[in-house]
Amino acid sequence: MNNLIMALDQGTTSSRTILFDQNYQIVEQTQQEFAQHFPADGWVEHDPMDIWNTTLATAKQALINAGVSARDIAAIGITNQRETTVVWDRQTGQPIYNAIVWQDRRTAALCNQLKDQNLEAIVSEKTGLLLDPYFSATKVAWILDNVDGARARADRGELAFGTVDSWLLWNLTGGQHATDATNASRTMLFNIHSGDWDDDLLALFNVPRSLLPAVKDSAADFGTTSLLGEPINIYGVAGDQQAATLGQACFDVGMMKSTYGTGCFALLNTGDTAVTSTNRLLTTIAYQLDGKPTYALEGSIFIAGAAVQWLRDGLGIIESASQSGQLAGDADPSQAVYMVPAFTGLGAPWWDADARGALLGLTRGTGPAEIAKAALESVCYQTLDLLNAMRADWAQGASQQTDTVLRVDGGMVASNWTMQCLADILQAPVDRPVIAETTALGAAWLAGSRADVWPDQAGFAASWQLDSNFAPQMPAEQRDLKVAGWNKAVRRVLT
Repeated sequence: MNNLIMALDQGTTSSRTILFDQNYQIVEQTQQEFAQHFPADGWVEHDPMDIWNTTLATAKQALINAGVSARDIAAIGITNQRETTVVWDRQTGQPIYNAIVWQDRRTAALCNQLKDQNLEAIVSEKTGLLLDPYFSATKVAWILDNVDGARARADRGELAFGTVDSWLLWNLTGGQHATDATNASRTMLFNIHSGDWDDDLLALFNVPRSLLPAVKDSAADFGTTSLLGEPINIYGVAGDQQAATLGQACFDVGMMKSTYGTGCFALLNTGDTAVTSTNRLLTTIAYQLDGKPTYALEGSIFIAGAAVQWLRDGLGIIESASQSGQLAGDADPSQAVYMVPAFTGLGAPWWDADARGALLGLTRGTGPAEIAKAALESVCYQTLDLLNAMRADWAQGASQQTDTVLRVDGGMVASNWTMQCLADILQAPVDRPVIAETTALGAAWLAGSRADVWPDQAGFAASWQLDSNFAPQMPAEQRDLKVAGWNKAVRRVLT
């Protein structure tokens, strides 16, 4: 049992620890939720000590539950909620303010001000990102400018900044200040082409370089922790969506993973080419190994699983999410009902924050089954929109192209009906893996491969196991008619 890999999966609402054996099977998993803080409209915060304490507690509990000790753990991998920002005192290790969460919108006015100064193109050219409160840079600036004495302390080199991975590393190791390239690429301070913090961006956002962690490969020596009994090497770090890309073994150009949670995050591997998007997608680092970054296009759908939650909690037409596919299967196929789930606006490629949701094509014969079908189909149509935007960017910017291979994960992929619908709408095969915990698995692979107890990329990719392949069954003409109806429905809600 001395070759277990521990994955610390620190998410937005909970912290988890998963132990994997050498066959990638889950030996034990533990989870603790923690408080969400909403001090003002559009503000979202976490207590950094809650993040740390729940992470450490789940790690200790996982060892107890599995009946193993620290000496049975070959290495630790960390994956984390991205962009969430922590600033702490280097001497005491105490945070000077709550963590500002990726969802937080308090710096929207600053971002708009910088856009009005025509600075977004410069930021995007260097970082692959858009000027948005989502990313870390304006969060750091806000803390320095709004916490008494923080800016002066930062200028004196007394403070440290980190995304959640860095905060955990600091506490696990007793002061190692580091991050990996995937998390650095989400800060809006990191030049994804030069592979370093960018002086122009640091000046733009008024962030002293002394705050910043060292940037390492995703599989690297991040120090050791002795807090679980015996010293354990920390050998892997990656942001959650990039870790899921690794867990799905999307190592080849053209491979794409799509994670269906509350929303949907999709990453398309573009290899050593950082493709510039003309559809307001993000260019990001998918992973970095041996000093070489692999790039990806990333896009997001705001509402995926949340549409099913609305069926359950808002309309009350299902009691559990698992019933949605069965109900959709009972729908009248002659009814062309469309749901545009723009509850919080529309994401890529529409980017209309003011759009609002609609149900279209209703008749007296429309009932719960047709509405459930429309909700699930909306996720598939939105994925098609995202994939088309990615393909368009890729065609313009990449020298090497292949057919897209789509691997899916997240809660929604348990529905066979939805996955078949996705394959039909995309007119492309959809692969669902045996191991659903792809985010934790990706972090574990980084650590396990570095520790030489798990295989390299080729070996890990060969071991990826398919649960189900969903091939298109719908005639292309029928699919095209349905997509035309979707596009018409979307135009109705655009502002």
